Amino acid sequence: MAAAAAGLSWRRVSSFTGPVPRSRHGHRAVAIRELLIIFGGGNEGIADELHVYNTVTNQWFLPAVRGDIPPGCAAHGFVCDGTRILVFGGMVEYGRYSNDLYELQASRWLWKKVKPQAPSNGSPPCPRLGHSFSLYGNKCYLFGGLANESEDSNNNVPRYLNDFYELELQHGSGVVGWSIPVTKGILPSPRESHTAIVYCRKDVGSPKMYIFGGMCGCRLNDLWELDIETMTWSRPETKGTVPLPRSLHTANVIGNKMYVFGGWVPQSAGGEISAPDGEWKCTGSFSYLNLDTTEWIGLISDCQEDKSNLLPGPRAGHCAVAVGTRLYIWSGRDGYRKAWNNQVCCKDLWYLDTERPLAPSQVQLIRATTNSFQLKWDEVPTVEGYLLQLHADSPVPPVAGIPGAGVPETSVLSSQGGCSLHQSPQSLPSIPYPEMKVDHPSQTNNLIPNNVQVSLSSNSKVEGKEKVAAPENKVTQETMKNHADATGFKESNAPSLLPVCTSSAQTSANVGELHDLDKQTVNPDASVSSTVSSTQSMVTQQAVKTESSSTNGAVVKDETSLTTFNSKSEAAENAYVMPSARVNTGQTNDSHSSRAPQRPPAPVKARDRRWYDVGIFKNNSAVVSQFYLLPEDTLNINSKTEGADVPDYRLLKKQDLFPGTVYRFRVAAINGCGVGPFSKISEFKTCIPGFPGAPSTVKITKSVDCIHLSWEPPSSPSGNILEYSAYLAIRSTQLQENPSQLVFMRIYCGLKTSCIVTAAQLSNAHVDYTSRPAIVFRISAKNERGYGPATQVRWLQGKVPVTCS
Repeated sequence: MAAAAAGLSWRRVSSFTGPVPRSRHGHRAVAIRELLIIFGGGNEGIADELHVYNTVTNQWFLPAVRGDIPPGCAAHGFVCDGTRILVFGGMVEYGRYSNDLYELQASRWLWKKVKPQAPSNGSPPCPRLGHSFSLYGNKCYLFGGLANESEDSNNNVPRYLNDFYELELQHGSGVVGWSIPVTKGILPSPRESHTAIVYCRKDVGSPKMYIFGGMCGCRLNDLWELDIETMTWSRPETKGTVPLPRSLHTANVIGNKMYVFGGWVPQSAGGEISAPDGEWKCTGSFSYLNLDTTEWIGLISDCQEDKSNLLPGPRAGHCAVAVGTRLYIWSGRDGYRKAWNNQVCCKDLWYLDTERPLAPSQVQLIRATTNSFQLKWDEVPTVEGYLLQLHADSPVPPVAGIPGAGVPETSVLSSQGGCSLHQSPQSLPSIPYPEMKVDHPSQTNNLIPNNVQVSLSSNSKVEGKEKVAAPENKVTQETMKNHADATGFKESNAPSLLPVCTSSAQTSANVGELHDLDKQTVNPDASVSSTVSSTQSMVTQQAVKTESSSTNGAVVKDETSLTTFNSKSEAAENAYVMPSARVNTGQTNDSHSSRAPQRPPAPVKARDRRWYDVGIFKNNSAVVSQFYLLPEDTLNINSKTEGADVPDYRLLKKQDLFPGTVYRFRVAAINGCGVGPFSKISEFKTCIPGFPGAPSTVKITKSVDCIHLSWEPPSSPSGNILEYSAYLAIRSTQLQENPSQLVFMRIYCGLKTSCIVTAAQLSNAHVDYTSRPAIVFRISAKNERGYGPATQVRWLQGKVPVTCS
C-alpha cells in the first residue's frame, strides 16, 4: 500500500537549535511529556551523554546530570516510569556487556545506581545486550538478549538468550528485586535485537506482552504473546502480510496499533528473499499490527523506500518514540561500507502523525470589547495549528431594571507573599529545561496566505502569565454562562506548512526549572494573566493557586439573596456539530449584514447553524475581531468533505463583529492527518458601551484567620463608580440538583476596593470541579447605568506542594 494511499504524511524536522547529538545506532529513547530523552548508542565509540529534544520548541539540550552517572552503553534496556528512567545492561565496550541497573530522576537529572535483590529461585540476569525491557504497572519485564560465553571480552562467543525476569519497582524511586516468574506454554526461542511491547485492551482482557522478530543466527519474524495475568506464552494467529524477518527494528504502541519500522531484512532479488546466510540490508519499510484483531497492515513496503525524500530512509538500530499519537524516529545506521570497514549512520529526525488530533477544550474568554474577543483554549499536544469557527446570534438589548452591559477590562491576578507558578501539564512533576529567551508576536491577527510556506518552529515557551477579562453582563438575573477559567499560554510550534494566524499577545520570559520560577509582579497591562500560589493555606491546609477571568453575570442588590449562574457554556445543548472533517459554511441571511439585527431571533437549532472560519492559528489563543464570509456559490454548503483543502482566505470577504451580539465558538486541532473533531461550543457576547468595565488586578492575600480580597477599579469606568459587589460560590441543594448552576452569595457591597473573607464564609464555599478544583469569587462594579461584567476569580485548590524560590 502506498504511503499516500495509507494517508501517511511523514515530516522531516529541518529547523532546530541546540547541541545536536552525533549520529549513532544502538541508542535508546523514551518520552516524558513533550521531551524526547536519548541515551547511549555508538558510532566510532560508545556515547555516554544524555541528550534531550523538546518537541515543542524544536531544541536539543544537554541537561546537567549528577549522581552515579553510568558509563556509555549500547543496545541496553531503557524504560520510563513517570519521570524516572531505568537503564539495564547493554554493551559498555566491545565484547564486554553489563548487567548493572541505573535510575535517572528526570525531574532533577539525578542518576543513581540501584542494586535489586537476587531472585529467590535462581540467579540474577547475566550481562547482556539486545534484550527487551518493558514496563507495565510497577514491574519491568526482561526477555532474551545476547551474552558473551567467554570470560575474555576479546574472545566474543555469542550466546543467545530466552530467559525471562520480572523486576519489581518501588513507588517513586528504587527497586525491590528480580524474580523469575513461572510461565505456562512454550517460551519464545532465544533471540536478541527483537522488540517487546505491552498492550491492554480498554474493554476486555488482561495486559499482553508481544515480542516480534529479532536475531538468532538469522533474522526472525515470529510473533509471541504473553498473558501477564496468567503468565501464559502463546503464538497468536495473525491475518494480513507478516513483515519480513528483521532485527534492530523498532515497535511502538499508539492506540491499538503496534507500529514496526525499519531494521535489517533479507535482500530480495526478483521477488525472492535471500537465504538465511544471504545478503541483508537496512529497510525503511513500515507496518502496524492491529492488536485487537492481530491483523498486519503494510504502510510502506521495501520497494517504496528511499524513492523520494518524503519518507525516512532505510535504517536499523535507530530509536522510535511515541509522543501522544505522533511517532518520532531519529538516527540509526543505514548501511555498512566494507571498503571503509565502518558503519554509516544518519542523523535525521522525522515524525508521523498517526491519528487526527483530539478535540480541544471549549473556547475560553480572556477579554471582550464591543467589537472583539481575546480567546484561548487548552493546548492539544503535537498539533500544527487550530481552526477556529464562530456562529452569531442576534444582540440582546438591555432590559429595564436589570444591570446592563459594560466594556470588560483586563483582570490580572498577582500574589503577595507567594510565588508565581507555571501551570505545566497536570499529573506529572516538573522537568528542568535549559534557559531560553522568548519573543512573542503582538496582539494582532497576522494572517498568512495559504500558498505561502510557513515554518511553525520556534524556540519559545511561555511561562505562567496570562491576561484575563470579561464580556458584558447578559441582561437577566436567572442564569449566566460561565465562560471558563483562564490558564497559562503555551506555544505549540512543530514544523508545518500551514496558513497560520499568529495571535498570541504574550510577554517575554526567562525559563528555568518549571518548579522553581521567581516571584513576579504582574503588570496589569500585560497581555497574559498570572496564576499564583501561596505556600500555606489556612482554609484548606494545602497549596493554593488562583486564576482569574471576567465573565458575564448579572448581580443582585439584596445582600441576603442568592444568585445562580450556569457554569457551562451551552450545557443543555446536545445537538452541536462535531465533524471529524474540515468544515466551512455559508453566509447567514441577516446576522452578518451591514447592520446589527434589531430583535432577538427565535432559538436556532444546531442543524440550521452555519459556521464561519475565523482562521487557522498556530497557538492556542486568538484575538477575534472579524471572520470570513464565503462566496455566494457556497451559500448552502454546510460542510466540506473530509480532507478538503483549507480555503484561500485572501479571496474571502471579512465581516466585523457587532456590539452586544452573542457569538458561539468552536475550535478543532490540525495535524499531519488533517482536522480533528471540534470542541464543545462556547458562547460569549460582545459588550455594549456605557457600562463599567470589570475590576482588574485581583489579589488574594492570606492571613491567620481570613483572606484579603482586593482589586483595582476598571480602567474604563464609563462614569463614576457607585459601588462594588463581591460574591462567593457556596454549597447549596440547588447546586446538587443542577450541577451546571453555581449559587453565589454576596459577601461585600461598598465603595472600597477590598474586602475580608472570613474562615466561616470560606467553610461554606463550593469547590468547583468543572476544570481544576477551585473556590470561585466574582467581583463587579456599578455606575449610573448599572453593573458591568463580573470578574471571576478561581482560587485553585491544588494538592501538590509548591516550591518557592
